[in-house]
Amino acid sequence: MAPESLEIIGTAHVSEKSIEKVRSTILEKSPDVVAVELDKNRYYNLLNEKHGKTEKKEFQIKELIKGDQLTLFLVSGFLSYMQRKIGDDVGVKPGSEMIAAIDAANEVGAKIALIDRDISITLNRALNKMSFIEKMKFIYGLIASFFSKDEEIEDIESITEGDALEEVMGYFQEMSPKAFDVLVTERDAYMARMLLDINEENVVAVVGAGHKEGITKHMENPENIPPLYELLNVKKSKISFGKLILFLIPIVFIGIFVLAFLNGINIKTGIIEYVLITGSLAFAGSILSGSKIYSAITAFLVAPLTVLHPLLAAGWFSGLVEAKLRKVGMDDLSNFKECESLRDFWKNNLFRVLLVVVGTNIGATLGTLILIPNVVYPLLSKIFGLG
Repeated sequence: MAPESLEIIGTAHVSEKSIEKVRSTILEKSPDVVAVELDKNRYYNLLNEKHGKTEKKEFQIKELIKGDQLTLFLVSGFLSYMQRKIGDDVGVKPGSEMIAAIDAANEVGAKIALIDRDISITLNRALNKMSFIEKMKFIYGLIASFFSKDEEIEDIESITEGDALEEVMGYFQEMSPKAFDVLVTERDAYMARMLLDINEENVVAVVGAGHKEGITKHMENPENIPPLYELLNVKKSKISFGKLILFLIPIVFIGIFVLAFLNGINIKTGIIEYVLITGSLAFAGSILSGSKIYSAITAFLVAPLTVLHPLLAAGWFSGLVEAKLRKVGMDDLSNFKECESLRDFWKNNLFRVLLVVVGTNIGATLGTLILIPNVVYPLLSKIFGLG
């Protein structure tokens, strides 16, 4: 059952005029429900920020360093940074229009409906659906925007207008259509379903301008909205070609050394080269990422072993040592998304640890690639009597 009266306000998330429009509309309409483009976590985070509170969560650096959590955390952090950067240019804190909607709803006694999908589900689905090339383009875009020079924004309100908005969204869709589908199209459908399920007469919805048209179309054609379980399901990614290679590399390396040994070939030199190459490159990757010497030594020691184990990464170990040495705590986690410049990130202990994790893993990976022409090919040539 859809609301009898529904007004959707499309806002720019860092716009003073959007804040004024949201507040005046809610006070004028006095709706039964104010629906906002927030999920539960973002809703409480905004309220905590408003009242100057810090949400206390158990901080497990081990869980953050491993697997997809690291990727999600970094992507979320840089997206927050970019939105805050725009907000600083125009003097408006990101999320202010949502706070205005919540405050106005409380003033008129309206209920608050959280209609957006959980951000972790959205990011997970986006990462799972993106191809390797799309991920590289996306990461490049994040890094490029992070290091680009600040450009003055003359009229932030223009992004709520059709032509300018379509140009921006069209560019994003062209750069990564699968990410666009998850981040925009799927959320349009999800929020439309949430609005259709509100059993009240008078509703005002506050969403980003980029979602207004999509939500409206879905509400006009509800039969085309996918079932909620499909929009909320996060499938475990299938074994990709890249993951298959990761599992095959140690098998191939071990197989070559075993074959060489069985054929009476001296493998001592090959093993020494293997240890030195993988260890040295992991050490270099750690040091170049700004690690402390003990973390780099850890990277050197574990890299030869982690290369042979597809479920382990050298960066995990060097990162854990770095986290202990830097005494990473809740303050670093809380301050990560508040960093406003490269210098701020560099001063953040958590960012430094994550940088060491990535740098060590890149070094170990380069070491693995260098092994092929320097160790693998020579042993294969001796085994099969080539050259």
